[in-house]
Amino acid sequence: MMIEIVNGFVLLALAAGHAELWVAAINRVHAFRLSSAFLHWTRRLHDVALPCFPLVLLWRVGLMEGGVLRGGRWSQLPVGWQIVIAACAVGFVGLLVSVTRWQLRRRHSEPADSSERIDVAGELGGRPIGPGPYQVLARLPLNETFELEIAQKTLRLPRLPDALEGLRVLHLSDVHFLGTIDRPYFDFVFDRLARIQVDVIAFTGDLFDNLACRDWLTTTFARLEAPYGKLFILGNHDWYLDSPAIRRDMTALGWTDVGGISRTLEIRGEPILVAGSEYPWLGNRPQLPGRDEPQAPPLRLLLGHSPDDLPWARRHSVDLMLSGHNHGGQCILPVIGPVYSPSRFGVRYAGGTFVDPPTVLHVSRGLSGRHPLRWNCLPEVTVLTLRR
Repeated sequence: MMIEIVNGFVLLALAAGHAELWVAAINRVHAFRLSSAFLHWTRRLHDVALPCFPLVLLWRVGLMEGGVLRGGRWSQLPVGWQIVIAACAVGFVGLLVSVTRWQLRRRHSEPADSSERIDVAGELGGRPIGPGPYQVLARLPLNETFELEIAQKTLRLPRLPDALEGLRVLHLSDVHFLGTIDRPYFDFVFDRLARIQVDVIAFTGDLFDNLACRDWLTTTFARLEAPYGKLFILGNHDWYLDSPAIRRDMTALGWTDVGGISRTLEIRGEPILVAGSEYPWLGNRPQLPGRDEPQAPPLRLLLGHSPDDLPWARRHSVDLMLSGHNHGGQCILPVIGPVYSPSRFGVRYAGGTFVDPPTVLHVSRGLSGRHPLRWNCLPEVTVLTLRR
């Protein structure tokens, strides 16, 4: 009897390993420039495989004649099943590694200097749910998608010029105007943001999921001002739509497009190299001058929609990289941490601040998402104060 109990726990571990393999595959597939139709079908396969495989595993490996829950041995299983079991075992090891990394990072990460949590639905008198898709998710209890965290964080940059000490950057990302989260939510949020005094504003992509919402810009992004500029790039969801039209709309509102290019801005009399990367979805990565080239600005700021560009940023001596795309995972499970993060690094850079010299990376959890479901992962806007 004891051996059957042990084998039962092994089957549970194998089912968890299978799920880890699927999640890892889905995360990495979404990191590349693939059509929305292809990604849709991979998600459907994932949705079927996750609940069905454990049942097949239990029946075929555990309960059938010769199964490991009926006195059979693992070595007596067909070769095909032994290969599947070996793959699931690898997946389970990967799950343990991911959970361990999350726990270590959670325990050693520095909290925000301060933060304000706002119940937007409570302020508005109810959840502002519009006619868009996925309304069932928006109505789920304990869903935090209609809340907001405005966080204050200090970032230390060794090459920050003295003139830029204390520079304040408002970082927002991933608003995903779609229609399910209705316009009053965003109007409320941007009204609060318009009251914050900052020097620079940076938006790191994924503006629209539905171009019928283009007029929402007039009561949201048009309201924000900063004395030294409002910078933006686009993201993969903008690539699915009409990205040239979105660029025109944003530039008409006074925002500076840095997607795929680099330019020098002067802030407090100090030149800063500002660049943007929408790679791999739109254009190429920007061309950056070498550090030793004459007149090269001492500070480099990169807006990169995906944090997958971090290795490239480090090779090009970027001081500060701002990203979004991963939404913090949207749902953070107890012990396990975030599960879904569309990155070739999986959930490693789902959200937060990462120091990987010479680059400091800040990944915003984003303001919204196509799927309006969040748990233990509030929508986020961050005010970053730069210090030496």
